[in-house]
Parts: sequence; structure tokens; C-alpha cells
Amino acid sequence: MVFITGAVTVQAQHYACGQARHNAVQLTTSSIYSATTPGFDLNTVPEILSTSCASDKPFFFSVAVPEGSYRVSVVLGADQDSTTTVWAESRRLMIENVFVKARSSVTRSFDVNVRVPEIAGYLTHLVKLKTREVDNLDWDHKLTLEFNGEHPGVRSISIRPVEEPTIYLAGDSTVVDQDTEPWAAWGQMLPRFFRPGVVVANHAESGETIRSFVGERRLAKVLSLIHSGDYLVIQFGHNDQKPNGVSIDDYKSLLEDYIWQVRAKGATPVLVTSMHRRTFDISGKITNSLAGYPDAVRDVATAQRVALIDLNAMSKTLFESMGPDASMNAFMHYAANAFPNQTEAISDDTHFNKYGAYELARCAVHGIRKAHLPLRKLLASDRADFDPSTPDSQSTFNLPATPIPTKTINVMKIPQV
Repeated sequence: MVFITGAVTVQAQHYACGQARHNAVQLTTSSIYSATTPGFDLNTVPEILSTSCASDKPFFFSVAVPEGSYRVSVVLGADQDSTTTVWAESRRLMIENVFVKARSSVTRSFDVNVRVPEIAGYLTHLVKLKTREVDNLDWDHKLTLEFNGEHPGVRSISIRPVEEPTIYLAGDSTVVDQDTEPWAAWGQMLPRFFRPGVVVANHAESGETIRSFVGERRLAKVLSLIHSGDYLVIQFGHNDQKPNGVSIDDYKSLLEDYIWQVRAKGATPVLVTSMHRRTFDISGKITNSLAGYPDAVRDVATAQRVALIDLNAMSKTLFESMGPDASMNAFMHYAANAFPNQTEAISDDTHFNKYGAYELARCAVHGIRKAHLPLRKLLASDRADFDPSTPDSQSTFNLPATPIPTKTINVMKIPQV
């Protein structure tokens, strides 16, 4: 079947492990990705069995595609018991810990957004990528899937373009798709909580203020793509409130400008207050380290009649429920050499690991429900609503670790670069 994506004709693509099925490309150990050939990527090749691709290590599969959104359907399973988590692009969580008994199969579908730095309508305009973003899986001209977990296994992969509502994210390092373990942010966890029919396009980037997001043409990129029926979810504040950041008055004015431009496209703006840092007082209560910026977001949301997700308020409840000690397990607190290229201890009360990012994503989803956004009808049914005062158990939480890319020089510098 042939689909049209923009001005590019794209065929639905089907790949099978082992014996090829009708209209499917057979995957073998020689199926290595190139710009013209779909295949296994990033120097990983699973074992190819009669009806599955399986491994005791993570493996990656990539296919060159144009910018756009894609429905991915995977048939999971292998000759032995397997538990598979699927990440897409730069560690966007798609499927979480799906257990399949030996010689059985389970089918799952999810939607992935692929983007490129070029801005439509301009011959020479590009998003001004930071050094860490160059060659990043979020900005290349291919769709990449990571199969991870306890003996991950897949039998077939199908990919086809779709046109559907898009949730664009604009924000900083607490929202971005962090591509390197052990860092994580809530935006990269969000896709897991939606069923097919809507796609998340996370344009957040580390170090951004509401002003620099404009100056680096990131907002222009979003506005070149956004349509009626789409959403732009906006969360800034952590960098704006720093010295030489953005004043409260300018911050409010820029928020209003974002809102105006999004509405002019027929899309829906959604404002998010920044989550607290891990700053406790002696009584075990979170203190405000974000000055008046969360209140500025609330004021603009009220004045402009924009939906508000109060992540600031929910994170206070969440972190206080964990307490000063246990909350360290949600943030970036690790002894030296806990991860490759991490030569010193990490003690960071702003950024999150996978557990903290996952809990904040659950807060954001709760906020979607509380704001009565139409998006709530597209939430996945396998996760009940979340109460920030009752966090998920830290002891049972498990998401497999993505291999750290060889280009990473120092794991400690990832969010700040």
C-alpha cells in the first residue's frame, strides 16, 4: 500500500525475522542499516532464529524515512520467555516491559514522530542544534527502534505513515529526550501513556529559556509543522529564572506570544508550571527555588484562558510524599563510576533518572485529565489515573538501560551542554 506524506510518496514497510512472510522483507544477520537499506543499527545484531530476532543484549533497528509521523506495529516474542521494552529515537518510551511466554506472540502498536533540522518553507533555515544534538537520533533522517529488556525478542516490524493529532513539547532539560543514561526527563516518558491515534513530538532541549527557544528557531520549527487539532505543551522556568535569564515581565509577554501564534495555527496551547527542585526545609517540606515563575504561568493561563498542568504543585506533593531521603532515588544522585564515563559522583537536585521522569510524566497525564483536555480520550487504558501523593514503588520500578553512546565524553555533562 502507498501513502503520501507531504510531497513524498512512502510505502508501508514490513519486516520479518526468519522466514519472510507475504510482502515482508526477511531480516538476517546481514541486514545492516544504511541510508538506502533498512536494518540493524548502532553496531548491534540480534540472533536470527526461525521466527524471531532475539538477544541477551539491547539491539537497534533503523529505516530511512521522511519527516512525519509513523504507526509502528511489532509482534513480540521468541523461542524462550522474553520481556521487551521498546524505546524509539532518542530513548522515547513506547512499550514498557511486555512479557511473552516462550514460542508465543503479542502484538503492540505505537506512533512515533520523526523530525529533521530543516524548516519547511525556507531554503537555508535550520534549527540551531547544539553540539550534543548533532547526529542525535532525534534529528536524523531515519526512524530508530531500540529493543531492550530481559532477552528482548521481536518477530516482525511494520511501519506506515499516519496523519493524526500531534502533541508538540517545548521546554528545557527537565522535558527533553535525554539520550544518555542515567539522565531522563518527563517528555520522553510521555508517549508510553498514549494509545495509537496521537503522537508526541518532543522539541524540548537542554539549557533552553522561553527566549532562546525562539532564537534557536525551535519555535519556528514547531510552527512550520503544527496544524489545527494539534497541541503545543509549554514548560519553561528553570533557566529563565537564573541570572541573565528572562525577567518575569518578558517571560509573561513571551508566553502570551507563544499562545497567540499557536492559536493562529488553529492549534491548542497548554501551559505547564516547572516542577520543583529537590529543596527541602528542616521539616521535610519542599521550598520554592523557582521564584515567581510558576505563578507567572498560572497568571497567564488564567488571563488567556489556556489549559494549565500545574506540575509545580503536583511535584511538591510527589517529592514530599517520597521524603528527603527516598526522593534522592528520583533525582541524579549516583556514586562515582556507577555508569561508563562517569568519573565523579553526581549530586543533582534538578534533573531526573528514569524513575523520577516516569513519575513526573504520570503527574503530567493526571494534569491532562484534570484539565479535561480532549487528549484524555487517547490515553492508554493500562494505566489508571495517578495520585502524586502515592508514588509508584521505587523497589519494583524497572526500565532497562540504553547503552551509552560511544560519542559521550563525560556522562556528568549531558544536561548542561
